[in-house]
Amino acid sequence: MDPGVSSAGDWTSAIGLHGLRELLAPWPWAWPALLLALLVLAAAVANFVTKRILLRGLRRLLAMLANQAGKPGIADMRVIPRLANVVPAMVISSGIGWIPGLPPALVAFVHGACQAWVVLTLALAVSHALDAVNELYERRPDARNKPIKGYLQVAKIVIFALAGLSIVATLAGVKLLHLLTGLGAATAVLMLVFQDTLLSLVASVQISGDGRVRIGDWIEMPSQNADGDVIDIALHTVTVQNWDKTVTTIPTKKLISESFKNWRGMQEAGGRRIKRSLYLDQSSVRFLEVDERQRLGRFVLLREYLAQKERELADWNAGLGEDGQLPFNARRITNLGTFRAYVERYLRRHPGVHQDMTLLVRQLQPGADGIPLEIYCFTNDTRWAVYEGIQSDIFDHLLAILPEFGLRVFQNPGGADFHALVGTRAAGTDAAPAAAP
Repeated sequence: MDPGVSSAGDWTSAIGLHGLRELLAPWPWAWPALLLALLVLAAAVANFVTKRILLRGLRRLLAMLANQAGKPGIADMRVIPRLANVVPAMVISSGIGWIPGLPPALVAFVHGACQAWVVLTLALAVSHALDAVNELYERRPDARNKPIKGYLQVAKIVIFALAGLSIVATLAGVKLLHLLTGLGAATAVLMLVFQDTLLSLVASVQISGDGRVRIGDWIEMPSQNADGDVIDIALHTVTVQNWDKTVTTIPTKKLISESFKNWRGMQEAGGRRIKRSLYLDQSSVRFLEVDERQRLGRFVLLREYLAQKERELADWNAGLGEDGQLPFNARRITNLGTFRAYVERYLRRHPGVHQDMTLLVRQLQPGADGIPLEIYCFTNDTRWAVYEGIQSDIFDHLLAILPEFGLRVFQNPGGADFHALVGTRAAGTDAAPAAAP
């Protein structure tokens, strides 16, 4: 035999696995360490191939489908990358038994750890899948009326609880069913621990069922310092963005046990209420003279009212005979009644007032602040800024035209009033000696 061929064959045998094992025979720990390193390398390669090649191509495919479907959020789903983490764990779990010299306890622990990792990875993947389901559901037009985020959070809690029990059972070397049976005695403790979660779940079911709160609703809850729009409904909390741009989180169960105001009905009705009073000075209320009635008769809004009222009072006074000629027996037109009729007709013609809803102009009980003349009506636009503009426009006009009826608004005297009074008295004192002979 050719010595060159023999040496070449020995070299070829030496670079094989058996030859490599024989070369490492003087170091007993080297061969298991090499196999362990190869196993870790195989797991890393499997992870690289799965994430860098397969997932990249899958992401591009999902992105193309998302662009065609008009749903860009699908390409960002994190479920598939989570599932890819199962591959290296399965490689290590399958190959750890082939490494010689490892203690059986260590091999069993690695198997259990890999299984626990797979269970945890699957639980996280399912959690991200539920997030994706919620994201897709919220794109529906009716999603704000029936949010499912609370139910999905309950599902997450159940999934992670089962995953945790499964991991404990795997690492402890017992069956999951036996572990669940042993936990039956601790049911009362678990109910006590998850008391808030159970109450929040019941509250979420009631809220979703009767629709008392929806995303986008304007709610007012003074006990929780909340006054603004609902921006999120979760299992444990309802998030409200207040009008000052602060955020308040309300426990979901509070919406069942405590009272709050939801302005959705106002928005759906299409009218927002104005309920404000003008406080009139009682001393300015009087009967109208003939010339004043003639002057007010030129008001377009009062022309028909005054003509009808004069006919009504004339018939009434005529029925009294001679007694109707006396001022204290006759019925006469008052400036307050005429102004009240003017306000009602003015609101009937105002373009910003909802004419199909309640409209009242009424007197309330007089008090120390004068006679309240309440304006009760609804605007035809519920937007805050527009509503305030309509309300201000109405009262600007009424305050400005009030003197035409000989009426005054009641207000407490201020500093300027006292200065004017003192100045008047001082002027009168100075003029008194000059007037004397």
